[in-house]
Amino acid sequence: MKLLSRLLTVCLVCGVSVSVMASDIAVRGDRVYTAAGGPIENGVVIVRDGKIAAVGPAGDVAIPDGMVVVDAAVVTPGLIDAHTVVGMVGFLSQDNDQDYLERSAAIQPELRAIDAYNAREPLIEWLRTFGVTTIHSGHGPGEIISGQTLIAKTTGNTIAEAVINPAAMVAATMGEGAVMSGNDGRNTPGTRGKVAAMLRTELLNAQAYAKKIAAAEDDDEKEPPARDLKLEVLAGVISGEMPMLVTAHRHNDIMTALRIAEEFNIRMVLDGASEAYLLLDEIKAAGVPVIVHPAMARAGGERENLSFTTAEKLINAGIPTAFQSGYEGYVPKTRLVLFEAAMTLPHGLTFEQALAAITIDAAKILGVDDRVGSIEVGKDGDLALYDGDPFEYTSHAVGTIIEGVQVSDRTK
Repeated sequence: MKLLSRLLTVCLVCGVSVSVMASDIAVRGDRVYTAAGGPIENGVVIVRDGKIAAVGPAGDVAIPDGMVVVDAAVVTPGLIDAHTVVGMVGFLSQDNDQDYLERSAAIQPELRAIDAYNAREPLIEWLRTFGVTTIHSGHGPGEIISGQTLIAKTTGNTIAEAVINPAAMVAATMGEGAVMSGNDGRNTPGTRGKVAAMLRTELLNAQAYAKKIAAAEDDDEKEPPARDLKLEVLAGVISGEMPMLVTAHRHNDIMTALRIAEEFNIRMVLDGASEAYLLLDEIKAAGVPVIVHPAMARAGGERENLSFTTAEKLINAGIPTAFQSGYEGYVPKTRLVLFEAAMTLPHGLTFEQALAAITIDAAKILGVDDRVGSIEVGKDGDLALYDGDPFEYTSHAVGTIIEGVQVSDRTK
């Protein structure tokens, strides 16, 4: 195991992504936050074959002889970035490493994130060194439907090694973000009304497509429709198989998104939602979770009315909420959810609420809480290690463990 640890360190220093092989390890923490109950003082987490085998006070959990032991002041579940484009963009921010947004058409649900995701992107390694172990990444906002998203671990040399869910959601945009000015030669919306109309039209087409397929399956004499990749994906949205991630910031655009969700009975997750605090009752009644805008996003354009207290209002209203790193058009197109969560503490959130929004609550919204998000027996052995309060700027990340393998031991 010492040799493996050295090899992992060499790979990390060289900026090479590490392929996780499930392993055994014991982690001792002065304080262990499980995100499944109260903190455990002088706690121990045992990971076997990549899964959490035991967790509890040191007096109750014996560490087997010969097991590798790692110590930290604070241990949390591996952090989850609920929305990013890392892996679809590169840290150099050059044309050849920017695959998060295709501008050739306004509606492109057939674009798969797994076909563009780069598991070896250095930005992934950078996030991993701060304790981020799972990301929801893929095509970003900027077109009515820009493509699909995926959920992956922040490790692995290929997408096959990293991916948890290769087709997590379909990314859509309402409002100014989907409106194009000028004539660019495409069938592009120029107003909010056109954005909504084009989206509704495609969803209606998907309904008809799904009905034709069902009819052909029930009647051998009927020919199924010609295969249409775009409509296949949207039929999955209509059936509820795949949620639609809708980026909307203005209150009127959020309301349009909620109406469309109700009209077509689709599962929806709101993204950004800068003015969500104006619609708490409506969002809660719709049963729609929110991946709130980064606290440190620039307050301009659609986000001009964003607030540092939005997350607190959403969470205390009982609306499932998670944090994201998001991105803007600058190098390196990512932030860190650890910092985003910390920024909410002076604005109403408790430590436990902020931690949940980047662990278990994020996992629930993404539909992966059976594997990640909390330190519980049977879940993946993904842990983040710190030398103090993880939300305190003087503290440091000192280690990251994914499925029982210490993939980072840097002090950041």
